[in-house]
Amino acid sequence: MAEAATRRRGRGGGGAARRAERSAVSFETVRFIERNIPNFEVLTEEALEIIEHNAETVLEEIGVNFPDNPAALQRWRDAGADVDGERVRIPRGLARTLCKTAPSSYTQHARNPARTVEVGGKSLVLAPVYGPPFVRDADGGRRYATMEDFRNFVKLGYMSKWLHHSGGTVCEPTDVAVNKRHLDMLHAHMTLSDKPYMGSVTEPSRARDSVEMSEILFGKDFVRDNTVMTSLININSPMTFDDVMMGALEVYAQANQACIISPFIVGGAMAPVSVAGTLTQVLAEVLAGIAYSQLCRAGAPVIMGAFVTSIDMNSGAPTFGTPEAAHITYGAGQLARRLGLPYRSAGSFCGSKLPDAQAAYETSNSLNMGLLAGVNFMLHSCGWLEGGLVSSYEKFVMDADQLGTLHHLAAGIQIDDNAQAMDAIREVGPGGHYLGCAHTQANFKQAFWKSDLLDYKPFETWEDEGARDTAELAAHRVRKLLGDYQQPAMDPAIREALDAYVAGKKAAEPDSFM
Repeated sequence: MAEAATRRRGRGGGGAARRAERSAVSFETVRFIERNIPNFEVLTEEALEIIEHNAETVLEEIGVNFPDNPAALQRWRDAGADVDGERVRIPRGLARTLCKTAPSSYTQHARNPARTVEVGGKSLVLAPVYGPPFVRDADGGRRYATMEDFRNFVKLGYMSKWLHHSGGTVCEPTDVAVNKRHLDMLHAHMTLSDKPYMGSVTEPSRARDSVEMSEILFGKDFVRDNTVMTSLININSPMTFDDVMMGALEVYAQANQACIISPFIVGGAMAPVSVAGTLTQVLAEVLAGIAYSQLCRAGAPVIMGAFVTSIDMNSGAPTFGTPEAAHITYGAGQLARRLGLPYRSAGSFCGSKLPDAQAAYETSNSLNMGLLAGVNFMLHSCGWLEGGLVSSYEKFVMDADQLGTLHHLAAGIQIDDNAQAMDAIREVGPGGHYLGCAHTQANFKQAFWKSDLLDYKPFETWEDEGARDTAELAAHRVRKLLGDYQQPAMDPAIREALDAYVAGKKAAEPDSFM
């Protein structure tokens, strides 16, 4: 009887899902960026060869540490590395050879196939801020993040036109136990959005939970044969691969799920102060990390990452949007392309405490360097504030709006007959204007990028409407988007299975806030 009831529920659930899908409000999301502009390259061939040679020397002579991970050490021994305690010295050329089995690009599937993304080549996928323990908004100020905040950011990401990816830890919900919050976070990404998402990396068992929840959402066979998660594996720079991150990497690689293998570089603290020295360490770390992913499973999809910032030598605080960070980001892009791997870097980085002019300057510098550096996956592309300590509601929508400029810049310049506009130039002639000509009338709707947030009205109109600054306009947009939000359709049977999985996992162990 129970089995029959389950079958009936499954059939009804599918029909209900189709009816819900037909009646749901659809929010426009553009396709991931495909560049039609050249990458900006700062390193000469000689400089690239020197950095590559020095990185191999680091791996061979200095080595890297894999602490508290006997299985990893054994994998390296079997591959031909010299293992001394927890130190792994990798013979020249071995890591690069192992990296050759990593694919140059991969597809990350979304539960809505229209949101599926390609990572690699000339593509650029934009994902939101990741990891802050605090949030800030116009009403509540700066405070610890909650699960309600997390869900709100997922909703904002789902409704953002220029954002392609739902991301991962868009903020850290401190009101949920540490050992259980990953379940609620994944559940939110899976049910409140239909864009691609990231898995948990804070403990290997949580990575396994992420795979199992994805198997519920997509089907076990589909997950076995396809990539449905891209997750962030940080290297503990300098040159240390801790067992927690490596444990998560092992789970994802063996399940054919993608990982961003990313050094965490603060120049002057975790890397040398020089650009060339930092690039040498970055390359050594990513070669070792990506090679290890391929020891876990040859062909596992990976992204070469480079989170880069410098340090203020007076305060010790990280700085963003600096020329040195740009040089490293451009150079790392060249190194990634020579390895034939997708590249992750840049974002809406800033050190400002508020979504103000400092935040705008630093963020603009950081976003544009990412576009020009050839980045394929841009984590933190919107919402980042206060050096990554804060997810800001207002800055989230300010940044998400500006991501539209990256799309238009990346499109390049058309030179077809319509773009040449010779008919318009002939029609208007000397001394006329183009406002009413046929070419303008035919093209004005799509000719220019248009902000959904910034104010271009005359002074008098702006003043009559309350003389609002950009932060106020952003706060209004946040409220409007959250007020307009409608949940994307989902088969009720899948939703029930996800709910049951989360409930069962959370009930199986006591809460831990450590």
